[in-house]
Amino acid sequence: MCRLFALTSKDPVSPMLAIRALDVMKEGHDGSGVGLLLQDLGGPFEEMKECPILSGIFTEEGIRRLDLYMMDIGFLTKYKISLKTPKKPVEGIPRREHYLIRAYELPEAWEGLEQEEQASRLLDIRLKIREMGEEKKDMMVFSFWPDTIMIKEIGDPMQLGEYLGLDRKELHARIIMAQGRQNTNYAINLYACHPFFIKGYCTMTNGENTAFIPIKDFLSSRDIPGYMGYQSDSEVFAHILHYSQEELGLGIDGYKHVITPLQRDDIEDHPDKDFLFHLKRTCRQLIIDGPNCVIGTLPDHSMFMVQDRKKLRPGVVGGKDGMFAFSSEICGLDAVIPDRDKSQDIQPMHLDTAIVSPERQEVDICRQTEALNLPL
Repeated sequence: MCRLFALTSKDPVSPMLAIRALDVMKEGHDGSGVGLLLQDLGGPFEEMKECPILSGIFTEEGIRRLDLYMMDIGFLTKYKISLKTPKKPVEGIPRREHYLIRAYELPEAWEGLEQEEQASRLLDIRLKIREMGEEKKDMMVFSFWPDTIMIKEIGDPMQLGEYLGLDRKELHARIIMAQGRQNTNYAINLYACHPFFIKGYCTMTNGENTAFIPIKDFLSSRDIPGYMGYQSDSEVFAHILHYSQEELGLGIDGYKHVITPLQRDDIEDHPDKDFLFHLKRTCRQLIIDGPNCVIGTLPDHSMFMVQDRKKLRPGVVGGKDGMFAFSSEICGLDAVIPDRDKSQDIQPMHLDTAIVSPERQEVDICRQTEALNLPL
């Protein structure tokens, strides 16, 4: 198993809080790497909410090719962070040339574009850069999206945090997702490292998705840009989240009904039974087979946790007004929010979706037995 930790805070905090939580849970992960998502950024990025930020790992030649490509399509650098690594190598951490975090000004030609058109173009650019990098092995791009930074690397999470200097104020954020990576099913590939991100939707998973092949085949057949890659069997969770919200028009309460629909008798007793029978029939290939615990974020910065029916992966949610955490183990919560009311901690069950809204005041639980918030 691997371990998950996610934090949502009213004020920007250091990503090292999440790294330390992974460290106290390290008996549950193999220390082979870390994936980190930072959103709702503070520091210098606070005033650049509309600027897309490119995150990835590049060689010197890759940087040159990137610069030519970005200038050709009208993007100019507005701000960048250089993660200067120590000259002395650290055992277990690969030596890289450039960890890139760079905010861009939108091209003048994009003025007046609808938000959805901008989002589609940003996705297309990320996919193009990924394709360029895979061709010459000189670029890895993890995200290209406003108010978003993604860092992924091989090595012990705590050593990596110190090696990359992640405690700097420029990287403080209100949304942090971190996973101690254990690569059990595939060769080591940073594109297989959680969290996974598409158009503002992000998920990370502790578990094994044994229904991966039919889910992958269904998503790939939709002809939707970004539904590709799949170096990890868990990447489909992010794409199902996007599909259920954007293509099907469901709310977060509907996501659970797609991946783990109710049994027939339970649907018969549900106030939305006709819709749920239809949803289960048409999205049958998206039903997961775990065990899986999934933590995710939505474009509005809501954070959630769900379990599958087997509920064999640990997960707990707790916190206080202004700061909540989602963790694989209670000791992770204790390390980051020790002064919370522990009697209010919640371990979501197989029918639950635990949600903390952007206001960060409480944990809401919606159960699959309740009426859905269906689009009109």
